[in-house]
Amino acid sequence: MHKRYNFIERRLVEVADEPALVSVYVNPDESERKYLVDMLELDEHTLHSALDADELPRLEFEPEHMALIVKRPCSYTPADNLSFRVSSAGAFLFKERLVIVMPEEVPLFDSAQLIRTHTPLSLLMQVLQRLIIHFREHLKVISLISDELQDRLRTSMENRYLFNMFTLTKSLVYYVNAISANEAVLDKLKLSAARIGLSTEEIELLEDTAIDNSQCYKQAETYSSVLSSLMDARASVVANNLNVVMKTLTMVTIAIMVPSLVVSIFSMNVPIPMQAHPWGFWIVLGLAFFSGLGFVAYWRKRHW
Repeated sequence: MHKRYNFIERRLVEVADEPALVSVYVNPDESERKYLVDMLELDEHTLHSALDADELPRLEFEPEHMALIVKRPCSYTPADNLSFRVSSAGAFLFKERLVIVMPEEVPLFDSAQLIRTHTPLSLLMQVLQRLIIHFREHLKVISLISDELQDRLRTSMENRYLFNMFTLTKSLVYYVNAISANEAVLDKLKLSAARIGLSTEEIELLEDTAIDNSQCYKQAETYSSVLSSLMDARASVVANNLNVVMKTLTMVTIAIMVPSLVVSIFSMNVPIPMQAHPWGFWIVLGLAFFSGLGFVAYWRKRHW
């Protein structure tokens, strides 16, 4: 899918025909990839990197354009089962044009922020800031889901809630790595500000974006550490509860075995005391009852 945008009265407006100052390619087909490689002279490997979820972020300078690969959060759907995934996106900045390539469509432009945007370079800065906002929105959702799962775990012993917590922990690890990798790219962008031709306003915007990304990274790292600690604590609680249950079952078993032993002794098919006594049956029952009662008293005395 190919979308075209132009700046009209300092606003980004979608247009139908070329020429377009901003082009967005979502999962480009073979003909679109051929156009990007042959006509715009994009490096084929770099173009593939923009569509590869496992590709590391980086900044490269070509003779006619700058290539920027960043990590971004994927759009979440209920079918993901609490798995928040990370993908890649590529931005190719020419002198008078910006080309963005992504494997799937995600919101890139914030209309409230685009009022100040009127060049492809300043738009690129806004897109980077929008990616950070997207990460923050997902982190907020993960935090809410984590709180809900903790409440469920307090009243339920079902394994599926634990599996959900494991999935969230794994997602946070990927988020922390992705945000950290983006931070390295932003640092390289700041060092290359003169080469790119950033204005004073754009440099300030890039610095603000780097600060926001650093704060987002710390937030993701905190959530990841807290969730990992909660998982460890939950595992300890489950193990302790299991020990308590096993201890209780062992005590109940022993408490039943002691009276059973008394009754078994008097049930032997050999001559035993009181076998002709008229109250023998009730005496044996009494001995069994008081033996079990004595064991319970000993158990409580030892605080088992």
